[in-house]
Amino acid sequence: MPRASRSEPASPAPTAEPRYLRRGKVKEIYEVSPTELEFRFTNDISVFDKHIPSEIPHKGETLARTAAFWFELCTRQKVPHHFLRLSSPTSMRVRRVQVVPKPRTLGPRPKNYLVPLEVIVRYYIAGSIWDRIKAGSVRPEALGYPKSKTVEYGAQLPEPFFELTTKLEPVDRPLGIPEALELAAIDRKQLDEIREMCLKIDRGLASEIEPRGLLHVDGKKEFGIDSDGRLMVVDTFGTADEDRFWDKDAYERGRTVDFSKEFVRQHYRTTGYYDQLTAARNGHREEPPIPPLPPLLVDEVSRLYTTVFQRLTGVPFTPM
Repeated sequence: MPRASRSEPASPAPTAEPRYLRRGKVKEIYEVSPTELEFRFTNDISVFDKHIPSEIPHKGETLARTAAFWFELCTRQKVPHHFLRLSSPTSMRVRRVQVVPKPRTLGPRPKNYLVPLEVIVRYYIAGSIWDRIKAGSVRPEALGYPKSKTVEYGAQLPEPFFELTTKLEPVDRPLGIPEALELAAIDRKQLDEIREMCLKIDRGLASEIEPRGLLHVDGKKEFGIDSDGRLMVVDTFGTADEDRFWDKDAYERGRTVDFSKEFVRQHYRTTGYYDQLTAARNGHREEPPIPPLPPLLVDEVSRLYTTVFQRLTGVPFTPM
């Protein structure tokens, strides 16, 4: 089991103040040097590729420390990754890769770049895959079931189900394998390697959390190509933002109790906002602004993130 102390901030030698580069959905990115970046995790939250105008106390710290915990797992598994160290409770230093929408512009065998894909691996029926099953756009046989199978929410998939989406576009969209290979400037062998890396990490992740009463339902990962042309895991994974977790005991009793950002998504489904957003996107109309979360829900979401940190890492959450 990972030792919590390894994930605590190190005390690096003083350097020049990092230079702000850009802002993602929930973190700010700073340049430390030509080869190193700093991720600063905010208390912001987003769903459906929309930034919610509400701050969630302690969220950034739980994400940074959880991500560091899982990168240590990668180190023990000998899975290459870009994580260097935590530089504060809400910041991490990582090896830098180039971010370019079309990596092939870097050369015939491009190196040191962000693979512009999100790789989603599903183990149970939940979230958007359930929406697509109900709509009839995903058939049971595509998921490894017999053709006549009636699929229900929460069912365990007969085999891991992989999906690829865009990474650098304003709204993520699904990709078939030929388009993904062309867009990402990788070949089928590298895509197979990505798949195996995902499965290896997830096996280790499951072995950590199942004794603490959680099931890993699904999650996304991102990859880069390093300066030697090798694949490595980048960004973050295994947090309540990227992955979905269920309470194991409740699941065995026939219920699904969610420990992920799905709780927030469901709020916007219940209020009707998600239907309005979907209609606007499908009709190529201006998207409606997403409303802030009610104050009581902000408190509840904050408790969710600290609880998930504790259940994932086995470490009580005390702000640092």
